[in-house]
Amino acid sequence: MRDPDLDPGRRRFMRLALAAPLVFAAGRKLRWLSDAAAAVRPESRVLAPTPECGDDDEPTHETTAGPFFKPRSPLRGSLLEPGTPGKRLVLTGKVFSVGCHPLAGALMDFWHADPEGEYDNVGFRLRGHQYTDREGRWRLETVVPGLYPGRTRHVHVKVQAPHGRPLTTQLFFPGEPRNLRDGIFDPELMMAIREQGGREAGRFHFVLAS
Repeated sequence: MRDPDLDPGRRRFMRLALAAPLVFAAGRKLRWLSDAAAAVRPESRVLAPTPECGDDDEPTHETTAGPFFKPRSPLRGSLLEPGTPGKRLVLTGKVFSVGCHPLAGALMDFWHADPEGEYDNVGFRLRGHQYTDREGRWRLETVVPGLYPGRTRHVHVKVQAPHGRPLTTQLFFPGEPRNLRDGIFDPELMMAIREQGGREAGRFHFVLAS
């Protein structure tokens, strides 16, 4: 019930005075939640997931293939073999054209070092190729590659759309101390990585110029 002795201006002043402590308290709570979230935000090897392709996306950057590529790798979506050592790693993503159209049947050839930083140059251990599905998706099961002199942690890949030219590049891991000391490292080629059930899960989308 309104007090007839209070004019509208005084009534408005009283309402603001009563509401001010609540607003202040709510503001402090929101700030505390923000500060708490910042305090627990991991700074190690976790990034936000790579975004889906956009119409203005540029083609994925190319890098050197290095000296350890071997043609005619086996067709397989998992590079794991009985007794393969190392922390498990699952990589997923999509392949798009520059116009953001998913590319079905794109060839993807992967190879990388073992956990000790060695490449199998005799057989095809930790080497394999696959094709994207009709929605341009790919998935690879493997292990986290090791380090060797002069290089940061990375996975090699060749990607080729049907009747297109191959893209040769490398995928990098965020938060690696050697990233900025590696002359081949490209921050545009970093995967989004997170821990998932005792293994690492990574994601990267490729955009092919042709």
